[in-house]
Amino acid sequence: MPADPRAVLTRPAPAPDATVAYGDHPDQVADLRRPAGDGPARPLVVVVHGGFWRAEYDRSHTGPMAAALAALGHPVAQVEYRRTGQPDGGWPHTLTDVLAGVAALPRLAAAELPGRVAGVPPILVGHSAGGHLALYVAAHAPETVGGVLALAPVADLAEAYRLDLDSGAVAALLGGGPADVPDRYATADPSALVPIRVRSVVIHGTQDRQVPVAISRSWVAAARAAGSPATLVELPECEHFGLIAPDSAAWPRVLDALRSLHDDLPGIDAASPSR
Repeated sequence: MPADPRAVLTRPAPAPDATVAYGDHPDQVADLRRPAGDGPARPLVVVVHGGFWRAEYDRSHTGPMAAALAALGHPVAQVEYRRTGQPDGGWPHTLTDVLAGVAALPRLAAAELPGRVAGVPPILVGHSAGGHLALYVAAHAPETVGGVLALAPVADLAEAYRLDLDSGAVAALLGGGPADVPDRYATADPSALVPIRVRSVVIHGTQDRQVPVAISRSWVAAARAAGSPATLVELPECEHFGLIAPDSAAWPRVLDALRSLHDDLPGIDAASPSR
């Protein structure tokens, strides 16, 4: 019997090396993981977790992914943020928390991991709703982002609302549909924010039942038409959760995309961490 792809959501991982706060709220924190070995300083990788922005999903389920990236020599931060179902979660704090975290984490990580974090903007790796948040940050604060790896992102909030993904998740985030709160969609929806000038690689499995691959296809097509440096990688045998599971068949493709973003950053040695 095949393994349950959702098992990655509850898989244990080594404890982080440190937890830092980027704000005063208990959820304005990030777990840091020290890169293995004694290699050169490298760009911080900020992992933005998914879970349709809901309180029941937190950064802990990205622990295996973050630990695997650290084992390859990347300094890693798993950023947390306020989520729907919590006081102050949803609009606007879910979005502004990630903006603030991404801006602050390179400095905080460099202080905790001396000599291991390069002085360049971080690479954001966002999964599902975290992919939406990574694209949102890249659109609104491109100077704070070195590249985006969006894994099955909810890249079109209006379409996700129309499809009622995760039983009203977008309405819970923004407080209604596009006709109810159009200004919020104009601010928060990546489909309304192109062109995004930060290089973005989108990876999406064609067997994804949580976020249809058509959302990524249409977003990347629109982004490229507007002049965004965006690329789509489709994985025909992949579902939603394999993209964050280090033991999955999809994982080498995730690493290839991360490597390409890493090597494109100015001043970074192209001899990036190996598999």
